[in-house]
Amino acid sequence: MATTKEALKLIRTYPRVAISNIKQRHNLGQKTKRRRDLFPKRGQAKHQTLPPLGFEGGQFPFYTRIPREPYYRNVSQRKEYVPLSLLQLQRMIDLGRVDPSKPIDLAALCRSKLIEVKSEYKHYGVHLTDEGADIFNAQVCLEVQWVDELAVAAIERAGSLVTTRYYDLRSLAIISNPEWFFSTARPLPVCKTPTGDVLEYYSSGKGRGYLADSADVDEQREELAQKYGYILPELSDRVKQLSLQKKNKLQIFHGLEPGWIINLTDKEIIKPTSPELKEFYATETML
Repeated sequence: MATTKEALKLIRTYPRVAISNIKQRHNLGQKTKRRRDLFPKRGQAKHQTLPPLGFEGGQFPFYTRIPREPYYRNVSQRKEYVPLSLLQLQRMIDLGRVDPSKPIDLAALCRSKLIEVKSEYKHYGVHLTDEGADIFNAQVCLEVQWVDELAVAAIERAGSLVTTRYYDLRSLAIISNPEWFFSTARPLPVCKTPTGDVLEYYSSGKGRGYLADSADVDEQREELAQKYGYILPELSDRVKQLSLQKKNKLQIFHGLEPGWIINLTDKEIIKPTSPELKEFYATETML
């Protein structure tokens, strides 16, 4: 009787009687039964601990069945270089982002804010590529860390000079952010000698290395001109003067010697005076 009264009460209050708003007797208080899963999840699928994408179990996964390519050998220890094309360099000179009347080195390229070298990513400097070799016509004295052969030919055909120079990671961190280093009031370190894997490159005239003999560099310049079919032009007086401002193998910046402390607040340079410090900062340091 109580159920009937509740049903009649609902009918009186509802505006219209329909199947959707009529409660059937057998559904009142009845619990729905769960459907039994015929294929229950077990193991990792049950506990939502599936392996990451690309994981392959078994005795012989994919990366052990396929032999390693020689190209990827010691890839984690390989030096990286930020690419810079001759087209980009010519555009930077034309727009005044770098000054061609001064030697263009890694510090000048980083100062333009168009090249970003990060030592934490194992960037060991700039790699000059040959893109735009047919339009490069600037007369500059350039210093990079790696260079293509065709890029060397384009630079020397225009009456310019190029040198490859090695910097260790600490020196690269100072070059990329010199203001931060000068604010620490620490002396400029000595630029270390190249590691064994690149020592031969920076000591050969073919790569225009800064440790190469000048006679070897001149011989390689003549051979490269014969290979690409152009006559080496005579260097202008301005380029000759720029070549005389070349840094020694211990310097990081032009005009600043190792051991000097740059005081940005008082705008002065503090130089070492003791003979022991002078001898220390005049000695080559190996890695």
